[in-house]
Amino acid sequence: MIPENLRYTEEHEWVRLQGDTAEIGITHFAQDQLGDIVFVELPAVGFKLESGKRFGVVESVKTVSELYSPIDGEVVEVNVILSQDSESFDPEAVNREPYGGGWMIKAKVANPEAVGQLMDAKGYAAHTEGH
Repeated sequence: MIPENLRYTEEHEWVRLQGDTAEIGITHFAQDQLGDIVFVELPAVGFKLESGKRFGVVESVKTVSELYSPIDGEVVEVNVILSQDSESFDPEAVNREPYGGGWMIKAKVANPEAVGQLMDAKGYAAHTEGH
């Protein structure tokens, strides 16, 4: 359940780097802990991300959890299905496909090498072991 081709944060976000663009979401572990997701608050295109700083919120039937950026960069795309204003509003996509259709934002990465500093799949598995 932990894809090898992604990088991970201690706060349970994942990053898929494609060139200088990062796709960012929350992990299967995170969505499982949260339960049924009912609302996602994400930044607008153009928002400046700072590594370790808050960029959004996920609300589930159980709790509200903040999202923290794994990278420095600028938001270039927001997953439209997670927007409450969208006709295709589907926050449960995060539960169904946390590494696919449930991605949250795409960002132009200020320093692509920094992504390599994040945990790999083995490191993340060790981080979540026993939880």
